[in-house]
Order: sequence, then structure tokens, then C-alpha cells
Amino acid sequence: MILISVGNDTRLIFTDIPYFRIVETIISSSIEQAKMLLKQGQLVAIPTETVYGLAANALDKNAVIEIFNAKQRPSFDPLIVHIGNKSDVSLYARQIPTNAQKLMDTFWPGPLTVILPKQEIVPDEVTSGLETVGIRMPNHSLTLQLLNQLDFPLAAPSANPFGYISPTTPQHVFAQLQNKIPMILDGGSCEVGVESTIVGFEGELPVVYRLGGLTIEDIRNVCGDIKVEVNSSSDPKAPGMLNSHYAPLKPLKIIADDFNLSDSTNQAAIIVFGQFENSTNAQVYNLSPTANYKEAASNLFSFLRMLDTDESVKEIFAFLLPSINLGLAINDRLNRAAFKG
Repeated sequence: MILISVGNDTRLIFTDIPYFRIVETIISSSIEQAKMLLKQGQLVAIPTETVYGLAANALDKNAVIEIFNAKQRPSFDPLIVHIGNKSDVSLYARQIPTNAQKLMDTFWPGPLTVILPKQEIVPDEVTSGLETVGIRMPNHSLTLQLLNQLDFPLAAPSANPFGYISPTTPQHVFAQLQNKIPMILDGGSCEVGVESTIVGFEGELPVVYRLGGLTIEDIRNVCGDIKVEVNSSSDPKAPGMLNSHYAPLKPLKIIADDFNLSDSTNQAAIIVFGQFENSTNAQVYNLSPTANYKEAASNLFSFLRMLDTDESVKEIFAFLLPSINLGLAINDRLNRAAFKG
């Protein structure tokens, strides 16, 4: 059991992983420096279009273990392997269903992770002992340049303490992992703002294990029939499936449309979407006043972080979005962040 500091608060984490060593953390846009550190088996936070990832050589099991150490991530939660070229997928996956190839051809680089039977070269530490591996090609020019200058792929979960809000800026990463990693590769703010959609396959049938930056509608348009299986309380088949995840330290409650807003206080914050008539004493944060789902996804984690570190806010409320488009992924993150078990 250890204590992890987040802002002025601490969180208890139960783990069998030893405490990570202390190093000086720099923020830089130098690909050369990032490449040097990764070749040495060290960790570098990298930008993607979704969120910042905590990267290490995916083929070096000792480097991969350092990811779990830095995040205090339980060893049963698998990592995603990031590649720089579509053709590289065959180096790390044994079988590629036709529908998987269609999705990769259509959406890579982009916020799509495919789960495929792994090649022996992929360490069990990456896959948490599973015979499958999640692979994706991120859509960020800086990270793609880095990947194409390395002779190994990068394992990279989100660059934050396990279970906390995912980071979408270099400053978010620094606030949480300073002195635990040597470098944050500065690629600016993340465009998408929620993690990749994770898709596995039962034969040729796509199975969505995690809702994310690629919509269900997009996948159906390419593959037709799909299956959605996004909940897991233990032994997840993919990252981001645990019931409690992406959570602020302050209480977060999902509220229904008939919630009496006049009962809220000026120490509460309410997250809304689209047109909203404020009849409350609470602080109101609108993910997108124009009901733009991409804007809402981009703002979600930043809003949660801001409210979690705002000393004037004691509790957070949130309305769910319409369950269409990226609203499904946003609602998934809000529900997991609010889950109390």
C-alpha cells in the first residue's frame, strides 16, 4: 500500500509493485532526447491525439515494468502497443481478421486500438499474461516521427497515476508524474481528449471493449454488425474496462434531468452540455455550449482536473450527454469516474 499525491490530496493505492525511483523531469519537444532515453530503457510521456501516454520500449520487459511502477498500475491491467506504420502490425500480431484490416486501413493513424493474437516477441508483461495484444497507430505528428526513428514499438498507457483523470497537456503529466519520469515530450494539447476505442474480434465479429475517440457509428459503417462489451470489474480484456476509472478525488455524481438545481450550493460545480439555463448557485462548466461532441470530448478531462484542484469546489455534478456519437464515450468516462462500488 502506498500514498500517491494529486494536487493537495493523496490517494491510497494497493499494489505489490515497489515504489518508483526519483528523477528530474523535463518538458521538451526534442525527439532526439526522447529517442535516447527510450533506447536506454527509460520512460517518456508522449503526446497522442487522444491523451498523453507513458511510453517505454514494448519489447523490453524491464522497461515495461517501470511503467507499472510509475503509475502504480495493477499488473492485471494490460497495456497498448503503439506503432508508427500500419505494416508493423504483423510484427506483433499473429492473425489479422479481415474486419480488423478494414478498420486499420480506414482509421489508422487514429483513435482505434485493435486487439489481436500476439506474436511471441511481445512480453507477457505488456499483455498481463493474455494471449492477445492491443495495437494502435496514434495520429500525432511528433509521436509518429519518434516511432519511425525507433526500432521497437512503444507500450503506453495514459500518463497518470492509475485510476485518476487522464492527462491531455504536458502540464497535466508534470503535475502528477514529476520526479518519476525523466521526460515529457511536448506535443501541445491533445485534440480528441478521450482515449482510443478498443476493438477485439470473435472470428470476424468486431467487439468493442472500450468506447473512445472512434464512434460506434464509424465502426458499423465499415464492418456492419458489431458487439459491445465494455464493462469489467476484474481481469479486464483491455485497458479502461474497470468499473472505477478516470476518477477525480472529489465526489462526482451523475444527475438526472429532474435534479433540483436550486438545492446545489456555490461550493458545487455542474458539468453540462449544450443549451443550459442556469437556475443554480453552483458553478457551471459547459463541455460545449453549441452541443459539439468533439469539443465536449476535448474538454472533459481538462474540466475534471480543473474542478478537482479548485479549492472552492467541494463536489462535482454532471449531466450525461445524449447517447450518440462521442456522447457514448464521454458518458462512459463520467460513469466510471463516478463509480463508488
